[in-house]
Amino acid sequence: MLSLHFRLLISDVQKLLINKRTTDSMDLNLIFKLVDMEILSSHSAPCCRFVTSRKRFSGRTRGSLPSKFSRRRNHEFGFLLNSHNGTHVSTPIHALKGDEGVIDAKETLENVTKRRRSIPKILIPGLPDDSKDGFSAPVSSGQWEWKPKFNIHYERSGSRNNGSPQVLFLPGFGVGSFHYEKQLKDLGQDFGVWAIDFLGQGMSLPCEDPTRQQQQDSNQIDDPLWGFGDETEPWADNLVYSIDLWQEQVAYFIQEVIKEPIYIVGNSLGGYVALYFAACNPHLVKGVTLLNATPFWGFFPNPVRNPRLSEIFPSAGTFPLPLGVRKIIEIVWKKIRDPRSIREILKQVYADHSTNVDKVFSRILEITEHPAALASFASIMLAPQGEMSFGEALSRCKTHDVPICLMYGKEDPWVRPVWGLQVKRQLPEAPYYQISPAGHCPHDEVPEVVNYLLRGWIKNLESQGFVALPLVDDESGRFDVAKDVEYVRDGKKRSVRVQFYGSESSIWSRLTSFFNNQLQDVNIKFM
Repeated sequence: MLSLHFRLLISDVQKLLINKRTTDSMDLNLIFKLVDMEILSSHSAPCCRFVTSRKRFSGRTRGSLPSKFSRRRNHEFGFLLNSHNGTHVSTPIHALKGDEGVIDAKETLENVTKRRRSIPKILIPGLPDDSKDGFSAPVSSGQWEWKPKFNIHYERSGSRNNGSPQVLFLPGFGVGSFHYEKQLKDLGQDFGVWAIDFLGQGMSLPCEDPTRQQQQDSNQIDDPLWGFGDETEPWADNLVYSIDLWQEQVAYFIQEVIKEPIYIVGNSLGGYVALYFAACNPHLVKGVTLLNATPFWGFFPNPVRNPRLSEIFPSAGTFPLPLGVRKIIEIVWKKIRDPRSIREILKQVYADHSTNVDKVFSRILEITEHPAALASFASIMLAPQGEMSFGEALSRCKTHDVPICLMYGKEDPWVRPVWGLQVKRQLPEAPYYQISPAGHCPHDEVPEVVNYLLRGWIKNLESQGFVALPLVDDESGRFDVAKDVEYVRDGKKRSVRVQFYGSESSIWSRLTSFFNNQLQDVNIKFM
């Protein structure tokens, strides 16, 4: 039979849980330590007994924040429990041993809380360096013909054998699969890794003009541009480089090339496409990671979602492109493709200006020199919005229980932290990692950190929660965790701060479930 003291203790904590009184991490630790004990027997007379507990708990839910019970380590907690006239109080003895070490009896909880809030440091692996006997995964390139004249460029690394998880990366606007070189070489050691170029971008630009010119006097056309001809080529009929097209492209690529459900990761525009695809094809998705995902795309209303509004502001992203926009498109394109503009944009989106972006710069410049680049840019700018908004895609993924992980660079000047936090509010169970300093492209700016977090999150899902989420495997179920993450690059130690936000509700649900079970046991034994 459990003692009356323990029963009263459970009752008091139950009231706290029912009222959902806000507690900080120190309160939660004390609650866990108070119930993590064994009271040998009940006494009618006032009693005083020293209790030491060593228990192991396990049990976590998939993709959720680890609770105190999943730590699988020993904890000791000593105190005096006094009972008199139906009341019970706990009196600390000389010291308490907890996660912070030994707490002297004279030390207040406020001091302990301040000490706990000190930012711990962890060292994570750097990227593989082939020049120093490192072993990076070999990367290969491929072409996939989706439809006639629709040739999709992709890159891949890693293995498809032994049940290795397959991970697909989607690029942001204006770049391509080359932007994930650091993920392909590193994560390819553990997973099958893929990266594709969206149709109309990167190396998936068409090799032919989607329009043709009628026979005219050559003096009338001084400099014919691709996409602005008189008639559409049959293969480009109804072609428009829109987010709906890219979502469809991803779905076919997974079904016809990868041929199994995947983890999908997207940065910026790629994040929106990844979420959109997952909402439409939950059966093909094992998890979604958003890297500073843009929550909007397109200037013109979608004719399916807003038919009346689209009649007033019709999109014109199909070919041939209207001649009326040619001049303004040429002016804008000339400004965007200027090497100085490209350098300035990269300077904006990378928070750490010491990051080497020469390769990214040269690849973007190479894309802008393609004869189809201007026409593709014009089609993208004139394309309608998606049939499904970003918020609708989030809601549908939530309905289908698609696991989602959020990783956002804090210093992003375009997709500011408020956008990531809004996603977190809509998906309270999703782990959220905020990295600082890091800008719009954290996977390229701090690839060591993003790869570490992504690798850990996938292993957490693959193990069905047996492997703890990154950064929280020693934090006793805290809702928020901040750590300085250190790594070595080019022989120098670097550091960023990563703030993790887990699921506060999961902690309360675990506590409520645990205490309800304990109270049921008490009632049974008292009957």
